[in-house]
Amino acid sequence: MGPRFLRQLVGLLSGPGGRELRRRATWFVIPHLNPDGAAANAAWQTPDAERYDLADWLRHRVRELPGDDIEFGFPRGEHDAGARPENRAAWEFWRGAAPFDLHVSLHGMSIAAGPYFLVERSWWPRFQEAARALAGEVRRAGYELHDVEREGEKGFHRLARGFCSRPDSRAMRQHFRDLGDPATAARFRPSSMEAVRALGGDPLTLVTEMPLFITPGVGVELGPPDPALMRWRERVAAWDGRIRGVEGPGRSGVGGEREAVAREMEAVRGEAGGRGCARCPCGTRCGSSGPSSRPGWRWWAVRTDSPSDRPRQVRPVAVSFRPQTDSASSIRGTGRSHGRA
Repeated sequence: MGPRFLRQLVGLLSGPGGRELRRRATWFVIPHLNPDGAAANAAWQTPDAERYDLADWLRHRVRELPGDDIEFGFPRGEHDAGARPENRAAWEFWRGAAPFDLHVSLHGMSIAAGPYFLVERSWWPRFQEAARALAGEVRRAGYELHDVEREGEKGFHRLARGFCSRPDSRAMRQHFRDLGDPATAARFRPSSMEAVRALGGDPLTLVTEMPLFITPGVGVELGPPDPALMRWRERVAAWDGRIRGVEGPGRSGVGGEREAVAREMEAVRGEAGGRGCARCPCGTRCGSSGPSSRPGWRWWAVRTDSPSDRPRQVRPVAVSFRPQTDSASSIRGTGRSHGRA
C-alpha cells in the first residue's frame, strides 16, 4: 500500500466515482513523505511493476535505522526544532486542519504471511465491524492474514488474528533502553498516529501492512517465537548473505563478479519459489490494492463534516485487497453523516 495506491485514490476521489466519499468526508492525503527513501531503493523498484523480485530486493534494498526513520520522526511539539523537515511539514499540514476522525498510515512490509492491520488500541471495541469486513476481504482475495504474538514488545499487543495494536514511541524507547541502547531510544519521536491524536479529538488511527513477498506457514504457531517465522528469517538472512557475499564491496563492476552475482540471484529465486515464497501482486488500481509499491510511509487523514461527540460503532475506510488489475474500484467507506468516522 503506497504512493501508487494513493495516486489511484486521489483519482477516484476527484472523479464521479468519489462524489459520495467527498460528500461524507474531507480528505487530506500526503502521497509520499520520503522521496529520498524511494530514490535510495530505486534499483529494485521497477516502475509500475506488477510484482517485485526477491533477489533484486535483497541485493539493493536500503532501510533507515531504528530511530532514524520517517514514521517515528514527528515533532514533539511546536518548538521541536530537531524533527526532520519532511515530518515537520506534514505535521504543520495536519495542525492546520485538526482535529481528525480517521488517520490511516499505509505501510508495506517486506515478507509476511499476508496483510496485517495495526489498530488504535483504545478503539478496538469500536472496530469490530471493520475488522470483520477487512478479514473477509482478505479471505475473498485468496490471502491469509499475517499473525504474530509479540506480548507487548515495542508496544505491539495482539488483538485478534491479523490485528495488533499500532506502534507507540514510548514503548519503542523503553525497548531500546532495556537493550542498553539509550542513544537509539532517545532518537524516537512520536509516530504519525501519536502526532495526529495529539492534535485533539479521538481519531481512529491505524496502519495497514501489505507484504511484498508471501511466506506461508507464519502464524500457525504463534509463539513467541513463531517457529515458521524464525525459519523464514533465517532463510532470508542466508540468501541475503550469499548475494552480498558474492558481490562484495566495490566488486560489482567486474564482469566475472557480475556473472557470479547473477547466478547466485537466480539460485535464490529458485530456492525461494521452491519453499513457497510468492511475489505478491502490487495492484495498480484502487480496486486491486496489493502491497506497498515504494518504501517509506504514506498517510491519509479524514475529517468528517458533521461532528458529534456521541461514541458509537464505526466503519472506517475499508480497502479491498484484490490482485487483479482490471477490477472496478473496491474502496468502501463511510464518513458518517452523523458523528465522526
